[in-house]
Amino acid sequence: MTLRVAMVGLGWAARTIWLPRLTAHPGMKVTAVVDTDAKTRASYTGSALVLSDPSQIGREMADLVVVAVPNHAHTPVAGALLRRGFPVFLEKPVCLSTAEADELAQAERAGGAVLIAGSAARYREDVRALERVSASVGEVRHVSLAWVRARGVPGTPWFTEHGKAGGGALVDLGWHLLDMALPLLGPGTVEFGQVSGITGHDFVNRGHAKAVWRQEDELPEVPATVEDTVRAFLITADGISVALHASWASHAEYDRTSVEVHGSAGTAALGCTFGFSPNRLNGSTLTVSRDGQTSAVPLDEQAIGAEYDRQVDALPVLLADPTQRGKAIDAARTTIGVIERIYESARDAKGRVACLVT
Repeated sequence: MTLRVAMVGLGWAARTIWLPRLTAHPGMKVTAVVDTDAKTRASYTGSALVLSDPSQIGREMADLVVVAVPNHAHTPVAGALLRRGFPVFLEKPVCLSTAEADELAQAERAGGAVLIAGSAARYREDVRALERVSASVGEVRHVSLAWVRARGVPGTPWFTEHGKAGGGALVDLGWHLLDMALPLLGPGTVEFGQVSGITGHDFVNRGHAKAVWRQEDELPEVPATVEDTVRAFLITADGISVALHASWASHAEYDRTSVEVHGSAGTAALGCTFGFSPNRLNGSTLTVSRDGQTSAVPLDEQAIGAEYDRQVDALPVLLADPTQRGKAIDAARTTIGVIERIYESARDAKGRVACLVT
């Protein structure tokens, strides 16, 4: 049976990540594409029906709607589709507040459909290998997460405008890191008892720090109103600590992602580069250290973006699984809840510093 798919949003993510994969998949057919911008609609060269509003998607058109619109539109667009009974695959961040998570949950229940969340990091083979070997390091005591780009500030204006993006590097890169970390912290819902964080803005308005791999139209320079860097320290209700560092730009030479799982019986460490940036060190490394000895875990070389191929392959199975309903939103509520608390902590910390200075 061919899965009929409608695509909402024709920006970089749709054109580069999703449409090529959905179109090429033997079990899927892209039946409609939607974008509110007339110029963007005119640039589409595929064979699908072109629409100007998601409300124009008919029940006979799609078994699944893939939503890849700017962050502030995620909940309104996905919520309306869910209420109409359309299953939705939603790009991260799933929502920008816990209130939006509740709104999506209500829409999912009202329409009887399911929301599936984009979760690229969990579909990486090196991350899956890390999850497997982490089971051998004993009880988890600490997880360290870092995704630091050398030069990767998004050039799209809405991405760096707080009212449309909801945040900067924390909402963008940090969402991936937190989403990936949840399974490493144990089964079930993870609760965080303590959350502290600080944000930085050293690079976000520097032209040389902009990402070079996103082929965007010439866009006006708009001063950024979000952070380029976040550092946070979290402690779960079970006493596991988590260190998080996400940055769109830095003084580093290459983009790098690292994840360490420190346990009572050893440490598992993954070094790689998430995302599509060409400014990377090739390959991934995974090691396990015990009692002063470190051994390498063999990893197959993976093509950049292979995790998105696996996500597309998984969609029919996820749609057919009745237990998926509510799962993505529950996980998103946890993730955005932590993000909200990090931002709150950062605002409080800067307020205290301002008081000390004055």
